[in-house]
Amino acid sequence: MEEKYSKDETRTIRTGIAAMAVILIAVFVTISHNASIKGKNLGKTYNVYASFGRTDGLDVGDAVRMSGVGIGRVVAAELDENFNSRLTLEVASQYKIPEDSSASIVSFGLIGGKYVEIEVGGAEEYIKPNGSISYTQDSMVLDELLDRIITLGQSKRKASKVTQTIGDEDE
Repeated sequence: MEEKYSKDETRTIRTGIAAMAVILIAVFVTISHNASIKGKNLGKTYNVYASFGRTDGLDVGDAVRMSGVGIGRVVAAELDENFNSRLTLEVASQYKIPEDSSASIVSFGLIGGKYVEIEVGGAEEYIKPNGSISYTQDSMVLDELLDRIITLGQSKRKASKVTQTIGDEDE
């Protein structure tokens, strides 16, 4: 005996399968993308340092990117005298980083790994080997991001209720 599913059940199953496929593809792309930087021979390199208050989820070997292009990798992480995380970034020597550039820790997506993104500045002078990136932005923790979104939603709901109450009083 063959059991048949209703149209709604079939649609739900197909949606679930499609969602799982998208998630698996995203994970595969993230892993292969990060692995391509980790295994990449950068040739001649120089080190640049950057200090962050938080580096949650970033590991030694993760990518360093500038304008979306992989230019290096994180080769060391240690605590500095102020208990910040001091990263050593190995950058291919063909890439020069303007002195006023900034570095931030971003993720490939909700489920993806993290990497260091360098936002290019406009200075004509470049960071010298063993120099430091002065402007940094810490890693965003998913819990904090969700808290911010919930707080924004709650404040909008309260503002909406206040506006509705004022409108009721005018009538």
